[in-house]
Amino acid sequence: MSQTRRVVAVLGPTNTGKTTYAIERMLGHRTGVIGLPLRLLAREVYDRIVELRGPSVVALVTGEERIVPPRTQYWVCTVEAMPDGMGCDFLAVDEIQLCADPERGHVFTDRLLHARGLHETLFLGADTMRGPISELVPEAHFIRRERLSTLLYSGARKTAKMPRRSAIVGFSVDSVYALAELLKRQKGGAAVVMGALSPRTRNAQVAMYQQGEVDYLVATDAIGMGLNLDVHHVAFSSLTKFDGRRMRALQPNELAQIAGRAGRGHRDGTFGVTGDAPPLDDGVAGAIMNHRFRPLQKLIWRNSALEFGSIHRLITSLERGPEHEMLARARDADDLLALKSLSESAQVVARATDGRSVKLLWDVCRIPDFRGISHAEHSSLLEAIFGHLHERGEIPNDFIARAVKRIDKPAGDIDAIAKRLAFIRTWTYVAQRNGWTQDDSHWRQETRAVEDRLSDALHSALMQRFVDRRTSVLLRRLGQKEAMVAEVSDSGDVTVEGEFVGKLEGFRFAQDKSAEGAEAKTIKTAALQALAPHFHLRADRFYNAPDTEIDFTEQGGLMWGSAAIGKLVAGNEPLKPRVEVFVDDVAGADVAEKVQRRLQHFIDRKVAALFEPMIAMQNDEALTGLAKGFAFQMVEAFGILPRSAAADDVKALDQDARGLLRKHGVRFGQFTIFMPLLLKPAPTRLRLVLWSLAQNLSEFPEAPPPGLVTIPSDDGAPEGADTMAGYRKAGQRAIRIDMLERLADLLRAQDSRAGFEATPDMLSITGMTLEQFADLMQGLGYNGERGERAKVKPVDAVVSEETPATPPAEGPDMTETAAEAVESIPDEGIAPIAETAPEQTDIPAAIPEMSEGETAPGTVPDAVEDPEIEVFYTFTWGGRGNNRQRGGGRRPQGQENSGKPRGGKKPPRKAGGKPGGRDGGKGKPQGGRSFEARPPKKDKPIDPDNPFAALAALKQDK
Repeated sequence: MSQTRRVVAVLGPTNTGKTTYAIERMLGHRTGVIGLPLRLLAREVYDRIVELRGPSVVALVTGEERIVPPRTQYWVCTVEAMPDGMGCDFLAVDEIQLCADPERGHVFTDRLLHARGLHETLFLGADTMRGPISELVPEAHFIRRERLSTLLYSGARKTAKMPRRSAIVGFSVDSVYALAELLKRQKGGAAVVMGALSPRTRNAQVAMYQQGEVDYLVATDAIGMGLNLDVHHVAFSSLTKFDGRRMRALQPNELAQIAGRAGRGHRDGTFGVTGDAPPLDDGVAGAIMNHRFRPLQKLIWRNSALEFGSIHRLITSLERGPEHEMLARARDADDLLALKSLSESAQVVARATDGRSVKLLWDVCRIPDFRGISHAEHSSLLEAIFGHLHERGEIPNDFIARAVKRIDKPAGDIDAIAKRLAFIRTWTYVAQRNGWTQDDSHWRQETRAVEDRLSDALHSALMQRFVDRRTSVLLRRLGQKEAMVAEVSDSGDVTVEGEFVGKLEGFRFAQDKSAEGAEAKTIKTAALQALAPHFHLRADRFYNAPDTEIDFTEQGGLMWGSAAIGKLVAGNEPLKPRVEVFVDDVAGADVAEKVQRRLQHFIDRKVAALFEPMIAMQNDEALTGLAKGFAFQMVEAFGILPRSAAADDVKALDQDARGLLRKHGVRFGQFTIFMPLLLKPAPTRLRLVLWSLAQNLSEFPEAPPPGLVTIPSDDGAPEGADTMAGYRKAGQRAIRIDMLERLADLLRAQDSRAGFEATPDMLSITGMTLEQFADLMQGLGYNGERGERAKVKPVDAVVSEETPATPPAEGPDMTETAAEAVESIPDEGIAPIAETAPEQTDIPAAIPEMSEGETAPGTVPDAVEDPEIEVFYTFTWGGRGNNRQRGGGRRPQGQENSGKPRGGKKPPRKAGGKPGGRDGGKGKPQGGRSFEARPPKKDKPIDPDNPFAALAALKQDK
């Protein structure tokens, strides 16, 4: 091979001076081009050459930046932006091993196969490229360069123990931000370097690190591409990355490329792992230290001999496969995907009809998707740009101006500014294309100015979020072993060196949230050490505090005033919870023990006071046998036991046992057996907490507001939560169990077999409308038949004073009157009275039947006005199966089977009929209907599920 056409591959690990060697060789020629993998690295090399030769002969060309002096001799470019066919004396491509990169490899492979200098060509990269270069470029000579310093593996290390001048590598924006936040809390701050940053922002961040304002650097794998930084140690926070398609493990040679940034020149460096990254395998660590890796077997290739006859021919040429076995066809890149998407547009196809328009379309499709919003939105933007270029030959000024104006907003957080930076990069790229705009120079300057403003704003935002200058100063003073002064005010404010750093809340130190929620760990440690005597004084004051200053939350927390100082946890018995305290370790074991003992005293006294009736019943030695066992069940159920859950035990209790239990406040209701005193708000609130602890729930149900008779049913609540809250689910709402028993007293007086309607007392007790009451009754096992009828409007509705009102049924289990029940109903829950008769207080329960054409006294005939229609429901018992399906109470029966109601009083008789209004066919019709009782069957057994079976048995005994 002639010396005038020299091709050399300079291979070796990082820190061998390959890039410096290429710069020296290029400056030895009259003209030269060097292609670099990153825009950031291109800017760094450009600055180095400008220092040596001046800006008048050096050009910088990247996708978003173009500086081309009239007398340019040396071109510094990204590999994608390298000019074709310039005929420079020297040409170099750095990081040539990226030929194997799935995303950009085809560009590097094309430069390897076709880019040449007139006199000298250099390919710089890793030793893994020796085989492919030998195969594809047989005329190449090889130069092996050894690393200038030693690289050692130091194993895993916590971030808090990371040495100064360290770089921690993450492989996503979120990971980088999280690491920087952590370093701010623990070390006072960190600089951030990512490939997505503009050169201006990146240079400002690197300068902050290099000047010692911060001692830590958080970066993506962008630092592995030749960036020269003063890094002593490199730590990997992860060993996997997302390559654009999937998560994959990093190869040893990729790890080595990044780890090699540690140690520059002749200074040794170390590498390791941190965070969630597992320790490196011995073989992988050894390969990185010895720079021995498996040679690359395949390079990514895409056809560069494109055919622009039509869109279809262009796509076909792009998808053509390689002929050499060492080359593998690249997967569809963003530009090809955009081309395929636009080829489906009828307007694009109509415009791209010749070679010139197809080539223009391909140039538009090569605009990078910096925004990364969605493929469809990017394609839509490209279609608009192509339309303007095809019709006008340039993009209108107003079109670009509107887009740039929307982006030119430096205010906002890091994510918002970074997103705008990505958007402006698209228009910066467009402005760099010759002839695409009406004034190339103006729009290049304008987009560059917007990018600079956003870059400065992003640098400020990064510093504000990830650097705590106050903490950095204090850390330096700690390193100098200078004592820091800490003070605590009466309100708990903690200051260090006169600066507010947090508050003492209870027995824990809370850091200052005004400084974006974090302070250095060293500052916290110093503050806690200064607080040691205050912890003891506060513990003494808390131990002597009255119970009124302590309270528990509905989620089991324990509060002293507004400070959380502990929480409840499940104990060995339901009524004996244990306490866990919130006390900082630095306070000492004595303080923690004193706080724990005081809180345990508090909760024990609280349980004893609020559950006194139940505890007294538990300790009553007079209870023996079945009564003792039943009392034990009540304690386990926290004083509320569904009757269906203990039906057999209830039947087995004799009257003496029930009497003993009633003396302790136990009420045997039709649906629930409960202790009314435990339904008050305070016991209910504590009962829900204790029950949630016993059930090991992660989130505790909250107690309903006091005074409500019904509440909406919560289908997402844990099973049994409604019972512990003192309610029973029935349809879409749940009714308080004591009010449910009062409703049951009223229902017993009704004929549930033939059917009955809701009375005003029923609606008043529940506080419901008729529709809501119907849903409630269905939830209790009743069938509700809806009907409509003409509403009677009596002119003079007079209630006879001689007719006594039916007294409410009373029994040994009934402890409150109906009047008290009505008073406890909230105003918003009472059914409204019809406006047509505001003075009406009593409505006749039944209307006599009338012959055709006859009108009731005091009513207006139909010929005068149409009758008003009212809705009513007829309720009948749904049967045992329906009851089980709906979870209702036990089956009520008519009065002919139930005997006397509870309390021993007989229900009123009507016209010689049977109790409950049934007259055996001899009484007057009710509500327009007549009923006839069937003769009872002598051999019909008593339904064991009948809630009055026990009463009926007593009646038969008598």
